[in-house]
Amino acid sequence: MGPSKSTRFPVGHEVTLAELESDPYPVYARLRAREPVSWLPALNMWYVTGYEDVRTALLDTAHLTTVSDHSTIFDTFGAHMLTTENPIHDRYRRAAQYAFTPAFIRENLDEAISNLTAGLVRQFRNRGCAELRSAFASRLPIQVILFVCGLPMDAEPGMRRWYDSFEAALANFAGDSAIRAAAKLSVGEFHALLEEAIRTCAAEAGEDTGLRSLISRMVNAPPAERLSDDEIKRNLSIIFFGGISTVEALLLNCLWALFEHPGVFARVTADRSLLPQVIDETMRWLSPVQSATRHVLEPFEWRGLRFEKDEIVNCMLGAANRDPSVFSDPDRFDVDRANVRRHLGFATGLHSCLGSQLARTEARIALEALLQLPELQLDRAASEPPTGYEFRQSRRLVVQWREGETKD
Repeated sequence: MGPSKSTRFPVGHEVTLAELESDPYPVYARLRAREPVSWLPALNMWYVTGYEDVRTALLDTAHLTTVSDHSTIFDTFGAHMLTTENPIHDRYRRAAQYAFTPAFIRENLDEAISNLTAGLVRQFRNRGCAELRSAFASRLPIQVILFVCGLPMDAEPGMRRWYDSFEAALANFAGDSAIRAAAKLSVGEFHALLEEAIRTCAAEAGEDTGLRSLISRMVNAPPAERLSDDEIKRNLSIIFFGGISTVEALLLNCLWALFEHPGVFARVTADRSLLPQVIDETMRWLSPVQSATRHVLEPFEWRGLRFEKDEIVNCMLGAANRDPSVFSDPDRFDVDRANVRRHLGFATGLHSCLGSQLARTEARIALEALLQLPELQLDRAASEPPTGYEFRQSRRLVVQWREGETKD
């Protein structure tokens, strides 16, 4: 018998949940240097922290899979495009992907996102201050997803409540029964809303309704491509979650990065064409989604280590994005970084983020609107720095600006 995991992975055994929650980046650095593939007993899983190792693991469908009864995302939502593999995965993804292509977003969603953004900003523009998470960042992505799906805007409060329980469930690696139960209840309530929409959309079959919602397109797809009602509900559940979580955190993290770097803030305020670079550098420097979880199909060996069936392998996107072998001076926020698009903030491979282009578009339009608030600044005493080792963002971001007309 070989040495125990506590002997083989001393750095991993020192890691605590509190340290990860507060600031995981020093942990990632220690692991990359000494145990780039390490066992963390605090989470009962493997952590992969080097860029090339993370990329290799995400592309290794022979040994690692998203399909597992032990998956928190499967436990919460069931089988969908993120908890299935080929060919089921491909069928699910094809059914929804048209609404997330760059051309469709540009031609059909840009104006709607701009209008939704303007409507939210109008509600607090004249106050001179706002807590941007609750007033803006948590609301815009919900309204956008409601628009894309063709669901009523008055569903927003319920969807926020459901989202919060989903987020807790997906990070519930300890298997807390109360968290699981709350998420199951929320899924049931969300599916009831979708069932009504599916019935309504089914009645549109054969009608010329112009630009159809995502639900209508899925419900009225050709018979050979049409998903069952349950499949539609399960896949819309993960689209809903992903469409909110990434955008909310990306917006807040972009703002935090800009406030932390006044020189960059001044450049972007003067030249908003820099926003796409700000968004991608934020995805690298302060990744909203810190990990992509995989499960071992059968025992195998990799990098001199043995992985047992059903063990969890967490591919740490946030760690890969600060790997100095790929990104020079990786702890520095640099909007001029030449290779920033190599970041893995949206993962890679078959399960890369379906809504990455929509997330970028929402973030760009939203930041453009917020930067029009004159003399925008962070109220540090009232704000909270980003936290979280699965989903990382500020939980409270209070800003102030000079009251009066917005800038052009």
